[in-house]
Amino acid sequence: MVVVGGGIFGMSTAVHLARLGVKTTLINDGPLANGASGRSLAWLNSSRMRSDAYHRLRLAGIDRYRTLSHRYPNADWLRFDGGLTWDADDQENQISAVFDYERELGYHAISVDRDNVGAITPGVDGTVITKQGAIFNPGEGWVNLPSLIAMLADEFKLLGGQIETGAGRASVVVEGGRAIGAKTADGRSWPAQAVLLAAGGEVPGIVKQAGVHLGDQTPVALLVRTKPIGHPLKAVLNTPRVAVRPTPDGGLALDSAWSEEEVGVKEDGSYDIKQSTLDGLLHEASKVLEGHPKLELQDFGVGPKPIPGDGDPVFGELEPISGYFVAFSHSGATLGLIAGELLADEIAMGKRHPLLADFRPERFQNAQSKSGETVWV
Repeated sequence: MVVVGGGIFGMSTAVHLARLGVKTTLINDGPLANGASGRSLAWLNSSRMRSDAYHRLRLAGIDRYRTLSHRYPNADWLRFDGGLTWDADDQENQISAVFDYERELGYHAISVDRDNVGAITPGVDGTVITKQGAIFNPGEGWVNLPSLIAMLADEFKLLGGQIETGAGRASVVVEGGRAIGAKTADGRSWPAQAVLLAAGGEVPGIVKQAGVHLGDQTPVALLVRTKPIGHPLKAVLNTPRVAVRPTPDGGLALDSAWSEEEVGVKEDGSYDIKQSTLDGLLHEASKVLEGHPKLELQDFGVGPKPIPGDGDPVFGELEPISGYFVAFSHSGATLGLIAGELLADEIAMGKRHPLLADFRPERFQNAQSKSGETVWV
């Protein structure tokens, strides 16, 4: 087996394959976690509204992290201190409807207003919560994906797995309607009986080489990390202007929708990040924190944030190409462990798992076939 991609989907699947006794090599274009996994807010959740199938998969994903947290109760890279969210004070505010929806599902949700937030979760300036209130989800948490990936890599190597980094961009070799390995930009080939492509936002472009279409709405994302400040915030915050979570070193990780829109892409493919964007994120985060601390930039990450065309995950074998598996999804943190487990089972056992039934890549073929377009070559 060859796994292409050193993010959470690739590393999780590789270690699960190794646990099953499958000889596996993982190849990556650079260091592990050098893509979306290294710049993810990594909020573990199934909040707000989505399909039942997606909710069940996310709950299974959170369950695997809870099992992991019992193995590592003192880990500073995996925490379950809840999530707090509120919407803007406008006609699109959905907090009341979301609260009712989550309660009906049995997803633990507590109604919060500006007066009681301090008693429920520390570190938040309650005055910025809008009049419609907020929702606190006690069962949510966060993970530092580079730390998790490094731990999984150590186990993978102990089980006999091989990791090749710095191999350059990879492509999957297909012959006679079957994946037979991968080749990399440095000229090396990696023969295999099956291949998993888990290369983040590159997945649609790579599978297109084999004549396969996957819907894609991958944007460019920006994650800002602050210097350590020792603030009492424990929960993940999702607010109208900024999302905030603690980091293992005592700092904060920040992102937002508006800051993504301000990232420019140059002709050479590099990114243009304005200082005003970075300063704006720091300012918006300070406004929602108790005491309005001065936040200083430590570093930032920018690059593609994998999002399939319909927003739902894409997991499993490509229908027309035997042995060619893909993992392409937003919410890589929440789904990382469960997706790796289920994909490894499918690859090793040859039986499709029902939890992934709604997330197969052929749904894009089926949708375009109905419109009369030619999809597969």
